[in-house]
Amino acid sequence: MVTIKALVEKTVELDNQIFLLKIKSPEIAHSIKPGQFLNIKVSETIYPLLRRPFSVCDVEDDFFYIMFNVFGEGTKILARKHFGDELDVLGPLGNGFNLNGNYDTAVIVAGGLGAAPFPYFIKSLGGDKKIFSFIGGRTYRDVITHGMKNISIATDDGSLGYKGNVVELLNENIELLKSQKLKIFACGPNAMLRALKNFCIKNNFECEVSTESSMACGFGICQGCPIESTKNPDKYLLVCKDGPVFNVKDIII
Repeated sequence: MVTIKALVEKTVELDNQIFLLKIKSPEIAHSIKPGQFLNIKVSETIYPLLRRPFSVCDVEDDFFYIMFNVFGEGTKILARKHFGDELDVLGPLGNGFNLNGNYDTAVIVAGGLGAAPFPYFIKSLGGDKKIFSFIGGRTYRDVITHGMKNISIATDDGSLGYKGNVVELLNENIELLKSQKLKIFACGPNAMLRALKNFCIKNNFECEVSTESSMACGFGICQGCPIESTKNPDKYLLVCKDGPVFNVKDIII
């Protein structure tokens, strides 16, 4: 973990205020693991004061990409970045996905912007695993398919794909899933992750989830991102240091 001055290469709006920022940093591009994150200072001034955490969406040679939606002042500033602008980046941080294991099929479950870490994840898997991507959103505008493979879509309002949530869509495909030697990898809202945890425990599926939290420091000093542990009820884990990726059985979501 180091602080690095990285340079913006370009900013692209994918759709509906979803942006992809291409950033040059050989140090990060060649050391980041799928599911790890970065803490980025979006401005050279003291406003906004705190860094913003971002998962790495993809890596290409000496460049890495982050995906974000414009939600607050920090992301508004990021969306206005241009070629040559400098960013103060802290990372790589946290623990990413464990790509090893006794499985032949990787099942990706993503809700909304939870799709962000999976293009690099898919690239890192290589060609040895089958991949199924189950993607959910409230409406078609919330569905992000950038960099995904073998896509099935669910929307709450039925405006695209299956009408219902993405865990319900998984259940609709339970016979296909049970015929695979699989592991599930997920990122999305807590309500989705809670439902997915119940689904995986019921069906005895291995599952890792990338969790989200407000992170001030990014490496455990501020203790501001606790998550309950199932292994030790008296101990809280930290999303930034112990996660953000956890075995779904190890945490209370």
